[in-house]
Amino acid sequence: MALPYFEIRGGNRLKGTVHISGAKNAALPIMAACILCEGEVILHDVPDVSDVRFLAELLIKLGVHVERRPDGALRLIVRDEMNCLAEYDIVRKMRASICVLGPLLAKRGQATVAMPGGCAIGDRPVNLHINAMRKLGAEIDLVSGDIVARAKRTKGTELFLGGPFGSTVLGTANALMAAVLAEGRTVIEMAACEPEVVDLANFLNKCGAAITGHGTPRIIVEGVTELKGCEYRIIPDRIEAGTFMVAAAITNGDVKLENCRLDHLMAFIDRLNAIGVNVERVGDLVEITSSRRLEPVDVTTQPFPGMPTDLQAQLMTLLCLADGNSVVTEKIFPDRFLHVPELNRMGARLRREGPTVIVQGVKRLIGAPVMASDLRASAALVLAGLCARGVTQVNRIYHIERGYERIAEKLVSLNADIERKEGGKE
Repeated sequence: MALPYFEIRGGNRLKGTVHISGAKNAALPIMAACILCEGEVILHDVPDVSDVRFLAELLIKLGVHVERRPDGALRLIVRDEMNCLAEYDIVRKMRASICVLGPLLAKRGQATVAMPGGCAIGDRPVNLHINAMRKLGAEIDLVSGDIVARAKRTKGTELFLGGPFGSTVLGTANALMAAVLAEGRTVIEMAACEPEVVDLANFLNKCGAAITGHGTPRIIVEGVTELKGCEYRIIPDRIEAGTFMVAAAITNGDVKLENCRLDHLMAFIDRLNAIGVNVERVGDLVEITSSRRLEPVDVTTQPFPGMPTDLQAQLMTLLCLADGNSVVTEKIFPDRFLHVPELNRMGARLRREGPTVIVQGVKRLIGAPVMASDLRASAALVLAGLCARGVTQVNRIYHIERGYERIAEKLVSLNADIERKEGGKE
């Protein structure tokens, strides 16, 4: 089978305006939450990426009608509540499939969800999800690789969702969805504060839930008896926005972003400013320019509102060209450095020491064939190719197509020389 790859001829200065898509990481749990709703749900700004298509496939198996309208909106309506099985063949394609556990349990009284498989960026256990469901009154069994949960009705409780690397985003989403139809009040302590969790809570409230405190570490949910469908718009994708900010900076370009929330990127923009990248709101747009000399900085990933782990690889790529030594420390997924050897193939000078990478700036990167290993690492390699001398071939681009909508087309519109071709390597 011929595999697609990106061929990039580096050196073009990016310029122009690009529209930021809706956030994949917000859309996925909101799509799963439609299981809870009576009636039709219309979701605007759901990106057309493979992760969304995988979850749509799973929801269809679970009796949800999913339709992409001509205007791009998704229409979802539950037609059949008999099936409560999320099979491994679908779940293995995307770890976020675990987010059907909470709504299935709350609405249908049972859920059988395959345990997600391994992850390229390190172990991400689901024990916090399971413990939350148990606290909410579910009986849980692990049978042949499946999580089997049962509860006639979930019960309000107090939950603590802290893990070894901070709060859990999908765990918070699952707990929220399991609690909205619970009997009584649920208090979620050390809840994730990410904008995607806030977006889910806002959607559920619009459907009739009673959630307060979202965006803080303490969320309170007053159980209700039913939720109604609604029309809702997904927030802009802060990770896509951050990636295009780096694309502008790494090519010494001048790029404007439509549909960008700066309040979701304050820690990242702080690091960009320290490097020498200017991010400025101009009317309804956000403009990114940079100085010719990039300063080295120290970066540590943290839960929101800290520096996002999903932008660590992209920022490291920019720091490869800084004038001096930078230090990048990963506190969320300590193994999230699979892009390091590939960047070194392109002439970067990166040295890993445990959860930290020392970045010694170089004058330029050199085009080379490279292998993408996960979603954000693949974005980092595309960014490296944009500024590298010569031709870069980025293989395994199915990773980047999980989360970036038409990224090659968007980059071409900004003057990048990038082409999607067939015949790549695995």
